[in-house]
Amino acid sequence: MKKMKSTLLSLLIAGAVINPVHATTMNGDSSSRNDDSLETFRVYVEANNPSSKSTLQAQYSPRWELTENGFSTDMNEKQFEALQNNKNFTVTKVPIVTLDTVDLENDNMIENEVTDSTIAARASQQLPWGIKAIYNNNNLTSTSGGSGINIAVLDTGVNTSHADLVNNVEQCKDFTGATTPINNSCTDRNGHGTHVAGTALADGGSDKGGVYGVAPDADLWAYKVLTDSGSGYSDDIAAAIRHAADQATATGTKTIISMSLGSSANNSLISSAVNYAYSKGVLVIAAAGNSGYAQGTIGYPGALPNAIAVAALENVQQNGTYRVADYSSRGYASTAGDYVIQQGDIEISAPGSSVYSTWYNGGYNTISGTSMATPHVSGLAAKIWAENPSWSHTQLRSNLQARAKAVDIKGGYGAATGDDYASGFGFARVQ
Repeated sequence: MKKMKSTLLSLLIAGAVINPVHATTMNGDSSSRNDDSLETFRVYVEANNPSSKSTLQAQYSPRWELTENGFSTDMNEKQFEALQNNKNFTVTKVPIVTLDTVDLENDNMIENEVTDSTIAARASQQLPWGIKAIYNNNNLTSTSGGSGINIAVLDTGVNTSHADLVNNVEQCKDFTGATTPINNSCTDRNGHGTHVAGTALADGGSDKGGVYGVAPDADLWAYKVLTDSGSGYSDDIAAAIRHAADQATATGTKTIISMSLGSSANNSLISSAVNYAYSKGVLVIAAAGNSGYAQGTIGYPGALPNAIAVAALENVQQNGTYRVADYSSRGYASTAGDYVIQQGDIEISAPGSSVYSTWYNGGYNTISGTSMATPHVSGLAAKIWAENPSWSHTQLRSNLQARAKAVDIKGGYGAATGDDYASGFGFARVQ
């Protein structure tokens, strides 16, 4: 497997990390622009007033309108520089996020690349170790729960025809190609998104011979926000977050957004979208990142107060508890011990290393990272919410925190008794 280039910034996705790159270019249709020979790139434009916005939209086709006077579009360098000098607009380049995974042999970040020999045609593990651990039952034979709750998986897409996922699919949308979500299109040629979805809600398939996720009765909203290579634009991710929140409102249903992705820098488009979704009653759960074990390494949006940041546990016992993986990003020791979630805090820990789950080719695969830990918590949240449908998302979050406090984690760098900067409140479980 290839090692990640050192120039990439860390942003995470299920055993994966994601990075904002500020000047990546892409080719586009420039027929209405000044110089169609120049490469174009994605930008976000904020106008000072609606009139200025309308004027600019006549020149540049909007991709996503994420604020009242702002929209994303493509333009070349000359156009970008000209707009920077126009006092009526604020223009910034839209960061790209990139996916990678964790190499457990040497703790290096590696590209999410596997060989056919690592992928099983049928499930060799129906109840992976993480599922047994979160259920606190080594003799578990199946899982249950989550009925009526939506889990929106924002990722590389999902193989919605996978035998263990097909019964759960309610929405399948692609945010990476067009200026509006493409319905019934969320093909995953990477594997990451399918793996995440399986951990959250795989139901074992119609023959019950497949793998089980935490909440097999939950509904899957598969939103493709990253391309097959594992990279994507921040505005596409922000648009999907807002869309999930609006869909939750329109359908009157309880919704959890599960994001195994993140960036080392706080992106305003994504952070404002997370705050918007949270204001609509949606619970947002995100990977902490794979940049540990130094302090202050949690990625965004996991680092935001309105998102639950999830750390990764190994299937290893230390000091009488599971151990936080070395690669799992950490918060700050200065804010540990207060049981209060601030920006840059770990909130909950869950199984993340050597996680077995569904794969994009219809089979199964084992990968690692905080990306893998995140859907364990998303599935648990769906299971608990289904059992307590009158709860608000904040009541649900409080319950998850209480469950985490009951299972303290003391293994791994920075882990200690109580609220610590490595494991947060602890390991939230079914029982």
